[in-house]
Amino acid sequence: MITVRNLTKNFNGFNALDDLSFKFEGAGIFGVIGHNGAGKTTLLKILSGLIQPTGGSVNFNSIDIIKEPRKLKQKLGYLPEESQLYENMSAEAYLSFFGDIYGLSKNNIKTRTEELFNSLNLETNGKKIGEMSKGMKRKVAIARSLLHDPDFLVYDEATSGLDPMTSRYITDYLKQLSREGEKTIVISAHNLYQVEEISDMVLILKNGREMAYGSMDMLRERFGTSGFEVRFKADDAHELCELIECTEEDGIYVTIARDIDALNRITSLIPEHDGLIKKVKSRDLSLEDMLLRIEE
Repeated sequence: MITVRNLTKNFNGFNALDDLSFKFEGAGIFGVIGHNGAGKTTLLKILSGLIQPTGGSVNFNSIDIIKEPRKLKQKLGYLPEESQLYENMSAEAYLSFFGDIYGLSKNNIKTRTEELFNSLNLETNGKKIGEMSKGMKRKVAIARSLLHDPDFLVYDEATSGLDPMTSRYITDYLKQLSREGEKTIVISAHNLYQVEEISDMVLILKNGREMAYGSMDMLRERFGTSGFEVRFKADDAHELCELIECTEEDGIYVTIARDIDALNRITSLIPEHDGLIKKVKSRDLSLEDMLLRIEE
């Protein structure tokens, strides 16, 4: 469980975090989003014990992160936005080095390294880290963060700059970690679809303050819908699709009504042009839609 109360971080007169409070209970994935400068990275660094807040309190389970940063690090796996790795080392030597720091035995380091490389689908083939692709380097950094089997993971832009396949793999891997282990995972990402897909709870920040917090269902209930999706069939929808913007999916035409007035217009036009309405449903807001509404 993460408990944050009245958290403030001031940098030379600027509040990067401003009286922030929230609670994330149990294990699972906690997403933090917001535009650049919202305070996401500052929050993640405080949760990781890397910087001290100006005021407030932060706890992970029974650990006071501000007063007991050393105790926290025994439970923490941290992944910064940029993977700072020792590129002249092999991946195996790199993990062995950190295993020694964590006080793991040689056998434990070897076993954990093999398990993590297998689960991350990482084949090093004896390469030095500097010879690896960006995706492979990111997997090495993730393996390092998990080497000591921590309970608390803080990942800043885990898939930033990766190709879609590697990004998808890492996202699925985080979902698997959440399902299989009693781990609390905090993520921040510009890819809002990924955050929306895997997060149990999401915090939306603006100027260091909470703008919204809750599960996706709770956030959608708060923000409402983004209009209506209308699906219809027509023998010839060319003229109709000049009046309303349409796409075709397997013989079914799809158009979006932004509000009830637009919906009434569209549902009148379709039968007038010999179309048959098959389905009308409300559209759920995405995290991107919510963030845009907050910024308006």
